[in-house]
Amino acid sequence: MTRPRILVVGAGFAGVECVRRLERRLSPGEADITLVTPVSYQLYLPLLPQVASGVLTPQSIALSLRRSTKYRTRIIPGGAIGVDLRAKVCVIRTITDRVVDEPYDYIVLAPGSVTRTFDIPGLVDHAFGLKTLAEAAYIRDHVISQLDLADASDDPAERAARLQFVVVGGGYAGTETAACLQRLTHAAVQRYPRLDQSLIKWHLIDIAPKLMPELGDKLGRSAQEYLRRRGVEISLGVSVSRAGPEQVVLTDGRVVPTHTLIWTAGVVASPLIATLGADTVKGRLAVTAEMTLPGYDGVFALGDSAAVPDLDKGDGAVCPPTAQHATRQGRQAADNLIAALRGRPMRPYRHRDLGLVVDLGGKDAVARPLGLELHGLPAQVVTRGYHLAAMRTNVAKTRVATNWLLNAVAGDDFVRTGFQSRRPATLKDSEYVHAYLTPEQVREYVAREHSGRP
Repeated sequence: MTRPRILVVGAGFAGVECVRRLERRLSPGEADITLVTPVSYQLYLPLLPQVASGVLTPQSIALSLRRSTKYRTRIIPGGAIGVDLRAKVCVIRTITDRVVDEPYDYIVLAPGSVTRTFDIPGLVDHAFGLKTLAEAAYIRDHVISQLDLADASDDPAERAARLQFVVVGGGYAGTETAACLQRLTHAAVQRYPRLDQSLIKWHLIDIAPKLMPELGDKLGRSAQEYLRRRGVEISLGVSVSRAGPEQVVLTDGRVVPTHTLIWTAGVVASPLIATLGADTVKGRLAVTAEMTLPGYDGVFALGDSAAVPDLDKGDGAVCPPTAQHATRQGRQAADNLIAALRGRPMRPYRHRDLGLVVDLGGKDAVARPLGLELHGLPAQVVTRGYHLAAMRTNVAKTRVATNWLLNAVAGDDFVRTGFQSRRPATLKDSEYVHAYLTPEQVREYVAREHSGRP
């Protein structure tokens, strides 16, 4: 008899934790495990703003999937662009643009999410996202290049526009991005004697009435106070109505001359979910508390793309798309898959909230570990301690801690690498949302490719 084929889609928190659990708890002869991912590392997303600001090196938060000597999972370098749940076939576009199909007996869908955009004129053509290492590296180069260009310019209007920066999104990603990059430009401008520091302006914009409402009113106000003290202009209840190469028009009528628009206004489930033809909840796949897909055998879904019921909250609530949930769901999904493989009962997913942490750079932070509200240096200690504990390899922990220490002692550096200076990295260029197939195209492809097979 052939071994069962387990296919895991996505190498985020959910997918990687699931694979690691399967490797530890399944014997080599019990099943074949395959992982579909365009990159052979797990990206520690919460620290991406610190890569964009140069506090951390990109390698320090890219945790290699092949570092373990016991790693036996087969990796297909590419992205899933469609799944035929009836035929049990996943359609994959490799990093060389070759389309292949991968049959499976069990599939774990953890494709993550993409940046949520709206039908705003010019947005995808001129805004930068912050969900990948490439985007973080590009943003760092871009921000420093704006300082260089402003310093070289004798046109006051151009200089003012290049020194204004707009970040949209008042959640964790947007707030930390604005905070970290503001510290970078504040430190950098001291190296540019021709630039007036008062011209550097950071704008943090969100359509919501509060900044990071999950933190509560007290910590939310503390975060706003830290940012405003540094000169970050916070506009709530406002969004972007139009984006251009040299200006951003806000919904309240203001026009902000700028060459930098960073868009972090939330995420939506991967477009892969739409290829399944299955029921969804606000775009996320509707699954049971055991993270199985009703009506389909051997299908598990978790993480940002699955609406996993939050049994502790009840009333139809689903778990939010956070790293905490994705990590724990990955372990539970692996246990449930093994239970299904061995004919044992599965367990529903339940969680205990560990709290929230927000790193605003330097000694500034806010945190709520296990319900205790902290801000300032104590919150920073808790925040960085949490990140170190959450990283799964000692090598990554050492690299991050060393980067933090070096930055604290030696300060920032303002090197612009230039390796992406001639390549655009806007939302249109970075997220391949048009690469996915429709449910009909998936079925047609699978029927055509498998028509002559026994």
